[in-house]
Amino acid sequence: MQINEVVTATAVIGIGATAVMDLWLLLLRRAGVPTGSFAMIGRWVGHFRNGRFTHAAIGKAPAVQHELTLGWLIHYATGLAYAALLVVIVGPQWLKAPTLLPALSFGLTTVIAPWLVMQPAMGSGFMSSKTPTPALNCIRSLANHAAFGIGLFLSAFVVAGVAR
Repeated sequence: MQINEVVTATAVIGIGATAVMDLWLLLLRRAGVPTGSFAMIGRWVGHFRNGRFTHAAIGKAPAVQHELTLGWLIHYATGLAYAALLVVIVGPQWLKAPTLLPALSFGLTTVIAPWLVMQPAMGSGFMSSKTPTPALNCIRSLANHAAFGIGLFLSAFVVAGVAR
């Protein structure tokens, strides 16, 4: 594959995988399972410009302008970056014949970011330890990132099929 084909395929896969995760979150919400708001991600990142990287409770931090839009942009940019990292790790040949295991394993591995960085920085503690239901929250995060991993595979499978 040419570099431009790899870049394009990777971008489509990142967007597709993130959309699969979003569909999973939508299904959870419709089933009555609480899910977070990307506005809180936008609020967290929005405070970076003021040198504020951690919060006791992000929901109580002052709102930032366009925080929901910023949160969605960060969410999709992260999906793109993760897809690129997956392709770097497994190699661009995976794009021609994607398999589930590398995508799912990688998707599950990405849960490290919320568990060890985002949740503590936003006031929930490491692995949601400061929430009323840390184990349940960790399982939800793991399921969400499994959906992302499945999305990586499904999106790569579609891209590979279109490329043929």
